[in-house]
Amino acid sequence: MAAELITLDPVLGHAAAASVGAVLLTGAWAKLKDVALFRAALDNYRLLPDAALAPAALALPLLEAAAGALLLPLSTRALGAVLALALLALVTAAVALRLARGAGRMDCGCGGSTEVPLSRGLLARNVVLMAVTALAALPAGDRPTVWLDAVAALLTTLFALGLYHAANLWLAHQPKLLELRNAP
Repeated sequence: MAAELITLDPVLGHAAAASVGAVLLTGAWAKLKDVALFRAALDNYRLLPDAALAPAALALPLLEAAAGALLLPLSTRALGAVLALALLALVTAAVALRLARGAGRMDCGCGGSTEVPLSRGLLARNVVLMAVTALAALPAGDRPTVWLDAVAALLTTLFALGLYHAANLWLAHQPKLLELRNAP
């Protein structure tokens, strides 16, 4: 009976997994395209010794890509969700530690074309990503799916990715918006 209470509609499970998978895969791709830039972002956190920066700058995006890829097939989704949650918890803790120490204006190193500064908003964004990842990890209900379910999952995924990118743009431009608001 308890297992029936925590099943998820397959459309929501597929959309959650595809959304987080796409975020992780695109982030990993951006980091792997410019490992030196990602290494510099890691160095800005001041959490790792110099000797660990180069291996971490390669290992983190590779693990991120693995988590993103594992989330996509239903057979490996649970493993991908566990790996994704672990990575998201790790990077969220790093952001929180750096904020507690005083981050100044520094890029999160998340990857992508938008520089997202460290902030409480970034922590909130990551918590939402972890919640969506947890949804993807839930077992799917056993109802049969039809072509319309695939369309609904695709459109939900695209909407979620749009929200993610809008949140990143808002986070990136928030300091400028606050300056404009406080200008005489």
